[in-house]
Parts: sequence; structure tokens; C-alpha cells
Amino acid sequence: MEFISPEGLRLDGRRPLEMRQLRAQIGVVSKADGSAVFEMGNTKVIAAVYGPREVENRAQQMNDQALVRCEYTMANFSTGDRVRKPKGDRRSTEISMVIRQTMEACIMTNLMPRSQIDIFVQVLQADGGTRSACINAATLALADAGIPMRDLVTSCSAGYLNTTSLLDLNYVEDSAGGPDVTVGFLPKLDKVTLLQMDSKLPLDTFETVMQLATEGCKAVANYIREILLENTKQLQYRRGS
Repeated sequence: MEFISPEGLRLDGRRPLEMRQLRAQIGVVSKADGSAVFEMGNTKVIAAVYGPREVENRAQQMNDQALVRCEYTMANFSTGDRVRKPKGDRRSTEISMVIRQTMEACIMTNLMPRSQIDIFVQVLQADGGTRSACINAATLALADAGIPMRDLVTSCSAGYLNTTSLLDLNYVEDSAGGPDVTVGFLPKLDKVTLLQMDSKLPLDTFETVMQLATEGCKAVANYIREILLENTKQLQYRRGS
């Protein structure tokens, strides 16, 4: 199967180094302390944050930092398949842990000792790049909740198909079996917090794909900052009117 046309276009019409369209909205769950919907192309994720609040299980309480918990789920209708996935399956548990560890790297947990922060993430529509979309949605929800963070952690994937590096893979590209890299990045600190690969790559190709994913993370960070700035302006306008 050819993933790049003779004109240099991918199956969805993008160029190899072009990201899918980003869309986001914050404050979508009224009862949550912070929430957001984040879309990368046809992949759509909702995130809700509760906390910091009192630790439910005192045995898990930490005197020097906050406890961060994360639950990842996929809506049964998200892929169009009629196969029901059992709650707590291995993939969901692993992605929950990945998101939690990535968010822990940016949350200033030391400022909120003896408390807990709960992050709930659900995939509403899946078309590749769900982990990245979940991390981006969680970052927006944390910012909406006013949780202090060292930096905005953002995520993007890149892959290598038909001898071409591709940014922000959709489901068809992701399922093609080629190597791909998912990166979590703190742009201001210039620090990688997540790096996942599903197959081996020659070093020079890896560096190219890794750099491409990192640039994608920076583009997502710029977009998230725009959303937060626009939201701040709207709040100021409401208070002034």
C-alpha cells in the first residue's frame, strides 16, 4: 500500500511534515475542577481533573507531595467496532500509567502535600495518536483547574513509512506496521518526559523521527497557549462587562 502519492501527499491529503488540525475547548465538565476536549484530526478526547483534594485512602497519603492518579478509558463507540473492551484491561492500565507518569513530570506536586489529584481521560473517537491526544487534553484540564505546573507537557507522534518520515500519524498509518515514536515534551524546559517506540530504527532515522515528533509537541504547546490566552481574555471580558 502506498502511503505517499506521487504528488507527495498522504492518504488524508496532508504533506509528510504536516500535522492534523487541532481543536480544543476547556471547561466542558461543570462539576470538575478542570476539564477539556482535545482533538487531533478525527481523534477526540475528553479529560476531567478533580483536586487537589483530601486523599481518600490515608495509606496512600504522602507528606511531601501530592498523589497523582489517572484513569484512561475508551468509549465503546470510539472506534466503530462492536467489541466491548473490559474495564481495566492491560492496555488501559498501561496507558493510564504512561499518562500519570508524564503528568507527574510537569505538576509541582511538592506544593500540594497530603492531597490527591485525579485525572480522568476518555477517548470519544479514535483515529490514531490517542496517547498524545490524552496527554494534551490532560494538560489543558490541569491548566483549567489551576494546578501549578513547571511547564505545559505536550505530546505528538511521528513515524517512518515508505522511506519517508511522517508527522502525527492517523490510524491507517499507525496500523501499517512501520516504526513510530510518541514523545512527551516540556517545551520551555526543553526536556523529554516520554519516549515510546514500538520497533527498532537506525540511529540516523530515529534522530530525524524524534526531532519531527518534538517539533510537533512544540506546535501543540503553541496552540494550547493560544487556547488558554483566549480563555483568559474571555474571563476578563465577562468580569468587566
